[in-house]
Amino acid sequence: MTESKEVAKAAQPVLLSGGNPQIAKADGDKPVQAYIAAMPGWKRDMGRRLDELIVRTVPDVRKAVRWNTPFYGMEGRGWFLGFHCFTKFIKVSFLNGATLRPLPPVESKQESVRYLHIYEDRGLEEAQFAMWVEQAAELPGEQLF
Repeated sequence: MTESKEVAKAAQPVLLSGGNPQIAKADGDKPVQAYIAAMPGWKRDMGRRLDELIVRTVPDVRKAVRWNTPFYGMEGRGWFLGFHCFTKFIKVSFLNGATLRPLPPVESKQESVRYLHIYEDRGLEEAQFAMWVEQAAELPGEQLF
């Protein structure tokens, strides 16, 4: 293996169970983009689409990566959304999703959290997702870190 290939390979994030990229804790767009770039297969394009929809819906959104998960929030109001790769789907977590209308479809053990699972063969209802993002951004968020 050439030195440049070894450096490139070393720069690739490790994929944890379910194909979730291991990205160091950091604030800003750069670590979120690194996470998305490391998402495996179809999930990478979906991750880009989720990020684009969130930024388009909430242009002043702030971003961070914690616990190998990109988070989105509002300055002074906390975090409202994160997503995470699993083997067969992407789990979008609406941290105060129990107050969104209509409710995101998947319940959580945490009363206020609701999930949206995105599968390769089912796609994403973008208009509904954008409505949830818009609602979630207006709510008080979670102070996770």
